[in-house]
Amino acid sequence: MSKSGQRPTVVLLCHDARSARIIAALQVLRELADTTVASGDEAADAITCLDADVIVADEWLGTRDGRTLLAWACQSSSTVVGILLASSHTAAAAAHLDGLVVLPKLVDPGTLKTVLTLALDSAALRRRMRSFELQRGERHPPLAHPAVEPAEVDGLESYEGLLFRSAAMRAVTKTLRELEDSDVSILIQGDTGTGKELAARAIHARSRRREGPFVPINLGAIPDGLRESELFGHVRGAFTGAAGPRSGLFLGADRGSLFLDEVGDASPALQVAFLRVLEEATITPVGADRSRKVDVRIISATNQNLAQLVREKRFRRDLYYRLNVFPVRLPPLRDRVEDVFPLAKRFLRQASRRLGREPAVISQEGRLALEAHGWEGNVRELRSVMERAALVCKAGVVKAADLPLALEVDAEQERPVGLHSVPNGSTMRDMERHILLRTLALADGNQSQAARILGLHESTLRFRLRRAGIVAPKRASGS
Repeated sequence: MSKSGQRPTVVLLCHDARSARIIAALQVLRELADTTVASGDEAADAITCLDADVIVADEWLGTRDGRTLLAWACQSSSTVVGILLASSHTAAAAAHLDGLVVLPKLVDPGTLKTVLTLALDSAALRRRMRSFELQRGERHPPLAHPAVEPAEVDGLESYEGLLFRSAAMRAVTKTLRELEDSDVSILIQGDTGTGKELAARAIHARSRRREGPFVPINLGAIPDGLRESELFGHVRGAFTGAAGPRSGLFLGADRGSLFLDEVGDASPALQVAFLRVLEEATITPVGADRSRKVDVRIISATNQNLAQLVREKRFRRDLYYRLNVFPVRLPPLRDRVEDVFPLAKRFLRQASRRLGREPAVISQEGRLALEAHGWEGNVRELRSVMERAALVCKAGVVKAADLPLALEVDAEQERPVGLHSVPNGSTMRDMERHILLRTLALADGNQSQAARILGLHESTLRFRLRRAGIVAPKRASGS
């Protein structure tokens, strides 16, 4: 027993409580403890309101990240034990850094029962230690709501972890919804940092294969000589250093989804092997003399123009058509300016809480700088910028000077550089708004300086700002 003779308490966080895997896990949990099941949307309230001894969570909870929730819960309470059910090596490695217990999603009941018994014993011991601390007069801050609050707090919509407000991303998620009952191969194209792996995970989470593994691999990060072995496995002695057999990632993703990132980097030999898998549903481990059947859905991604690579005969045309059955293109952040500020607020709040600080706010000139920036690194760059801002900002306010943005000035002309990065298809009014925003950001919100840079009278600048719907800081007209 964990709490004054009562049965211990377990919270199970999952995306689909009706799945066979979750039902089997529930049977084990309820043998040992009072168990409450909560969805991703209910997770924060369940953690806050229930004095749980152990929290068990899927790594993917629809709109929520199970690892982030567990890490927050364990940081906020000195007694709770967190168990993550992970399907990917990446999630498992990250979870270990957060001090969580990690089990495979398809853990067998016997193993789950053993681990849960040990976790409950650990939680009971932690409670006794906590009781001694309280008797000595030590106090811990009360549990606060986690930094994974609903996306609606920031005016964002959410689709399996993809957060957005813009019409451009709404169109993308509409396309993804059309794929939910399909098992076709999908090619995700987009610039670096646009969230291609996040989109792939969303596709898997809404597919018929969602109970199976999701296995990501970045082909560009694996040396050429090891790619076939990593993907298809090898037999013992297949090459120098192959001391034992290896199953490979395709078999690891059997009955699930394999995400091939940077597929444009595949060598000619690897392209042939991919084509065989897609046409025959078989793989041949390196050094083996017979093939093996495999049931894997391929989701591939690239930031390259595969059609151009085909024309240049650097990518097989037949493989391109096989991978590109259903194309999905993620827009760059510069084409979804409406998403910049709400995403920035969210990333800033998360970073502030990780630092143990009250959430910072973004000043008006800071917002202008964010919305005017070109975001070559896209959402990934935005997250990094806000993490730095949370660290360096003073008095809980992020100003333009706290944002390490590449806004430069030609010293001789005193005009902004890089104003050409306007979204494709923009109207003249869109272009004017973009230039005004970038120039104000460059001038740190100072309208007098912005007018000088643009060669305008200050009253003309103010008129154009009003016409463009830009609200500049009240102090901006003075130095």
